[in-house]
Amino acid sequence: MSKNFIFSSESVGEGHPDKVCDTISDYVLDACLTQDKFSRVACETYAKSNFVVVGGEITTKAKLDFNAIVRQAIRDIGYTHDDDVFHADKVLIMNAITSQSPDIKQGVDARTAEGKGHAEQGAGDQGLMFGYATNETPELMPAPIMYAHKLGWKLTCIRKSGKVKWLRPDAKSQVSVRYVNDQPVEITNVVISTQHSADVKHKTIKEFCIEEVIKKSLPKHLLTKNTAFLVNPTGRFVVGGPQGDTGLTGRKIIVDSYGGMGRHGGGAFSGKDPSKVDRSAAYMGRYVAKNIVAAGIASSAEIQFAYAIGHPEPVSVCINTFGTAVDGITDEQIEKAVREVFSFKPANIIKQLNLLRPIYRKTTNYGHFGKTDPDITWERTDKVAALKRALGN
Repeated sequence: MSKNFIFSSESVGEGHPDKVCDTISDYVLDACLTQDKFSRVACETYAKSNFVVVGGEITTKAKLDFNAIVRQAIRDIGYTHDDDVFHADKVLIMNAITSQSPDIKQGVDARTAEGKGHAEQGAGDQGLMFGYATNETPELMPAPIMYAHKLGWKLTCIRKSGKVKWLRPDAKSQVSVRYVNDQPVEITNVVISTQHSADVKHKTIKEFCIEEVIKKSLPKHLLTKNTAFLVNPTGRFVVGGPQGDTGLTGRKIIVDSYGGMGRHGGGAFSGKDPSKVDRSAAYMGRYVAKNIVAAGIASSAEIQFAYAIGHPEPVSVCINTFGTAVDGITDEQIEKAVREVFSFKPANIIKQLNLLRPIYRKTTNYGHFGKTDPDITWERTDKVAALKRALGN
């Protein structure tokens, strides 16, 4: 890629139909972990109009009222208006949950089994995961996705405060950033589409989004006289959420990660307990990459690793700093240091990041990375000193 370019990333609000489904799936996961931290959960949700299907594979000692969990998730999102077709108290719910396959269970459990070859906890599936970090924002996240999340978060905070009565839950945002010499220098375009009640004028929505959301969320020095603001560019957005579009768990993987700036292995996060490396190893990748950048070893870093189902060690680990490593340090040296400091065995990832807790509702919306909540352990930078020592610094 050229050093001078414009890069765009999008985010979606928690009322977006796909995010509604992610939220329900993570509510189910947290409910399981609250009662039984060793629950095995792979929860998928589908939503359309006034209909919700909750399915997947769950093995747990928890005693759950799935209908109540679904309704609470929808209520917390904000689908409670009298004119909502998709309404917390009115949706029809179908339960299609079964138990986890015993074939997968024997590979994941820390015990011997015929053909397994070891007694350690193995990966819950094959696949590849990426972690990424860059120093272009305080959160060590790419600027376009971080700014898009900030817009969505601001809209939600205002909506849930009750101060703007016409705001509704469904929303999308998009930010385009101009880079010069690989550094963000200007926001060229901002797009916000927010669902609203039928009685509000487009002019009111546009002025509100520009003055109260965009200008109060994005860095002032990056907004210029040339920045274009596109607010509800279709002119009207009354029908939204699962009434207007179908929702499905796991369809917003780029929104959930790095907005396209860092690569993605393809596995979704929400509804999966940490034995599923799609989720836990992606969190571990972010932890590693963030510590590399926080240590000043490189200004950008990406790690990729891959697993075989039932096997405890990754089959590959690869570091890429895109030529930004300092002091002549090679990516091979960084990889060696990373292997000394971190363990990528699934059981050790869970232990290092303390993942057997009901923390996943906090991750669902506005990105799984870049948050400051202390429960989001993969955002810590507590391995900086250890990495420096491993590199001989």
